[in-house]
Order: sequence, then structure tokens, then C-alpha cells
Amino acid sequence: MTHAAIQTRFTQRFQLSTPIALAPMALATGGALAAACAQAGALGLVGGGYGDLAWTQREYTLAHTLLEDDAASHARVGCGFITWKLDENAEALDWVLTQKPCAIMLSFGDPRPYAARIHAAGAQLICQVQRLDQVAQAIEAGAAVIVAQGGEAGGHGANALEGRSTFTLVPEMADYLAAHSPNTLLLAAGGVADGRGLAAALMLGADGALIGSRLWATTESLAASGAKTQATQTSGDGTARSAVFDILRRKNWPAPYDFRAIRNTLHRQLENNMATLQANPDEARADYDAGVKAGDFTRAHATVGEAVGLIVDIPAAQTQIARITQQAQLLLKK
Repeated sequence: MTHAAIQTRFTQRFQLSTPIALAPMALATGGALAAACAQAGALGLVGGGYGDLAWTQREYTLAHTLLEDDAASHARVGCGFITWKLDENAEALDWVLTQKPCAIMLSFGDPRPYAARIHAAGAQLICQVQRLDQVAQAIEAGAAVIVAQGGEAGGHGANALEGRSTFTLVPEMADYLAAHSPNTLLLAAGGVADGRGLAAALMLGADGALIGSRLWATTESLAASGAKTQATQTSGDGTARSAVFDILRRKNWPAPYDFRAIRNTLHRQLENNMATLQANPDEARADYDAGVKAGDFTRAHATVGEAVGLIVDIPAAQTQIARITQQAQLLLKK
């Protein structure tokens, strides 16, 4: 059995040494980052995201190649997908299931159509939700773990009308699960970037934390180096949640989801003219595309949440996980 620096039901269930899961961030959480997190004793989830089969095969295979001589870490690798995109094409999920992942995480949509095949493959089902009224659906799907995602999170999440704060959502969900599905584990997500956040999540009733932004800003992440640098120079006041970057990136996300990223110059130019942007996006998209090509993050987006103000450097993932774990361990002993 793996010795855990902080032992919870989550570390016991998944044989982890720290109650941390890597968020499966689309196009950022590749095989190298997932493998590094697994080697650090966390759950490493490759970001299958939009279900691109070739990308998923390449990055998931890379994670397994990097861990081929490390059976314990190999057993801590899984994959995550955007559920509503699976409704269009689930071939990437089906391929991953042939690789015997330890877990599959589904976010943003109804997980029930995919539950049977995930369970049949022997994988644990992790379901991310943004509201209490989404939990019953995840329990019906047989979720082993629920991720309670607050609006502080980077990337996609529930919009301002529908979203909740991590600090209030987690304890309410912990109480709900204790009453209705006590064997279902709970992870907190959104705003957890250091040991204080992890310790707080555990005190609020979670079994661990799903961490995105802080592990996005590591050497193994596939995020652009310019975006990572911008994150180290941005405070928590400097992000915004809106549909701006989804429109610019031609991503047709359904309600009630929108996208948090650094509120850069282009976002500020467009955010108060959403109707115009939606009706006539071509000029703004050309500006955005040019920014991406040039690595100009006054126009291109950097996908981080409100915890960006806690990102001060770009370390290796194992170093960052050790920092978080050690700080939380000290705080929980007080």
C-alpha cells in the first residue's frame, strides 16, 4: 500500500501519496504532465478534452511510455473528456478504455450514456459538477468521485448566473453525499493552488482537490511559454469569465458554460460588445488568430483561474505537488 503524506479516502481508493488530482485540461494536460503528476503520487489525468483521437492517443501513449518501468505510477494515470463533445463522437473515449485507465473523468454534460462502458472497462468514473442539482445524475451514473467545481476555476465552468463558489459548494456537497451516497468521494476544484487551498478543501469536507491552473503553470504543461509567463505577472483580479474566447476560438459551447482566462487587451476591447462580436466575429477572430500565431498574449488567451495570483514561478510538476502537499501537511497538524 502506498504511504500517503496526507491520508484520505481518495488516497486510499487510488493508491496515492497525496490527495491531489491533475485537472485534465484540454490541450495543456498532455502525457508528460500526467506522468509527472503520477510519479509525484497524485492522480494524473490526460486532457482528452474535445475528443481528438490522434491527440489523445499520442499523449496517453506518451504517459504510459514514460512510466513503463514504474508500475505504481502507471496505475495512477487516467483521462478526462468534455461530455457534450462525446455526444458527437466518442471514439477517443472508446480507445482510452482499451488501455485500461484507472479513471475516466467526465465534465459538462450527462455522464449516464457512457457509464456502462466505463465501468465495464474497470475504470473509476469521476464526474465534475458545478451545482448541487447536478449530483443526482452523477450518482445515478455510478460515479466513484464527484468533483465540485467552483466558478473560480480557469477554463470552462458554469456562468455567473448558474455557478457557485468553491468555498460554499464543497461543504454543501459533502453534506449531501454523506446523507445520500456516503461511499462517493468528493474533490474540490476551483481556486486551489497551494497547501492552504488543499488544507481548506479537506477541512470543508472534501477528500482531496482537483488542481488545474497551478499545474498548468509547470514545465511539463503543453501551455504556451508566453501564456505561462503572463500568468506569473497577473494577479487574481486579472481574469474574467465570459464567452469571448469561445467565440474567438470557434467553440460552440452550450449554456450554462463559459470560459475563464486572463482578461487581456483583446478581451477588454470586446467584452462590452458581445452582441456585436457574436453577430460579426470575423475581424476579431482574425486579430485573435494573429495573436496566437505570434505568441502575443495581449490577444491570444491564457487559460487560468482566479488562483493565478498564487502563480509566481514555473516549476516542475513534481516540485509543485511536493510544495502543496508539504504546506498542507504542516497546516493540518496545527
